[in-house]
Amino acid sequence: MSGIRERTEALEYEILAPEAAKSREAVRKNTVDLCPFRTSYQRDRDRILHSKAFRRLKHKTQVYIMSGDHYRTRMTHSLEVAQISRTIARGLRLNEDLVEAIGLGHDVGHTPFGHSGEAVMDELTGHFAHNEQSLRVVEHLERGGEGLNLTFDVKDGIVNHTGDTLPKTLEGRVVRIADRIAYLCHDYDDSIRAGLLKPGDLPKGVTDVLGTSHSQMITGFVSDLIVNSAELKDIELSPEMQKVMTTFRNFMFENIYHSDALKTEREQAGFVLRELYKYFFDNFEKLPEEFIAREERWGRKQVVVDYVAGLTDSYAVQLFQEIFVPPVAFITR
Repeated sequence: MSGIRERTEALEYEILAPEAAKSREAVRKNTVDLCPFRTSYQRDRDRILHSKAFRRLKHKTQVYIMSGDHYRTRMTHSLEVAQISRTIARGLRLNEDLVEAIGLGHDVGHTPFGHSGEAVMDELTGHFAHNEQSLRVVEHLERGGEGLNLTFDVKDGIVNHTGDTLPKTLEGRVVRIADRIAYLCHDYDDSIRAGLLKPGDLPKGVTDVLGTSHSQMITGFVSDLIVNSAELKDIELSPEMQKVMTTFRNFMFENIYHSDALKTEREQAGFVLRELYKYFFDNFEKLPEEFIAREERWGRKQVVVDYVAGLTDSYAVQLFQEIFVPPVAFITR
């Protein structure tokens, strides 16, 4: 049956806001035959969802390192960002497929052990940013080095979901704020579960506006963002809600992300990554063949960064044990 994709593309012009990105206008670096059924943004979403980098996110830390089944991982965070982004996009009549693709792909370049791992990679290399590495993953590393050939709108949203440069599309700006909404509310929820926070610990300026349940918090942020951005001049919270978010974020950095309670985990994670990076840089031949073959194109340092940054938490620890821990047999009596 032909014409399904064309019908969907035509509906976008009827249903979506004039300012919304339209999939018919999406451009890729390398042209491909169009899918009979899926729009360009839907196709990008599927390419990300089926990528190895996305699958690895299920074993990468969000905040708590391998602490239990009910804590967020980098994958569940990405799914939650995509869901929050779709809710906002639907409310503003923006392109839901585009925000979903960006939301699913925004963290595929994240290191093992969360932001602790990112900080260590930055320390070792002089510059490392997970948003830039996410772009590198989808552009150059996936599919045996060919990349996913995503549309420019999706890649722009991925690399600019954090940092000083704003995404060009309104959809990319939706994901940028949805990412922050997701990690603040869900990291707070995980911190309650871990016993590191109690609802009463939050600043009064946050609880008076958002309440104390993560569901209430997400609803409060999302509602404010939709109402305040309704004219689509930009995507931003109201000044009052932005102040609440800043207070909330400062609280989480002080009491969770940089807290003494997680200091040991951060130090352990950092030690593992430093040793693995040094080992593979000095013993480059120990890398998998597909990485060794990339040295001429990218240089040894970049290849080792790509390999170590792509590891899952569990595989990084396994590698560390195989390389540095002798296979001692313990005798039980």
